[in-house]
Amino acid sequence: MNEADTDALLEKRLVDLEVKAAYADDLLDQLNRTVFRQQQQIESLARELLAMRQQFSAGNAPGAGGAADERPPHY
Repeated sequence: MNEADTDALLEKRLVDLEVKAAYADDLLDQLNRTVFRQQQQIESLARELLAMRQQFSAGNAPGAGGAADERPPHY
């Protein structure tokens, strides 16, 4: 193998590595965006869960019964 062939082979390998690195960078960006969106959803769900727990502990849970569900005084 002569020097020109070796240089061409090295150039091709370098280009292939650069292409792979570009794809890896793109994939990493996509994954970062996905993780960010998931974290936002987790935080939103955690806030909703906290609000529901507070509502439940205050006795205002849905289906827990309110004035309409209480027995009338004549029972």
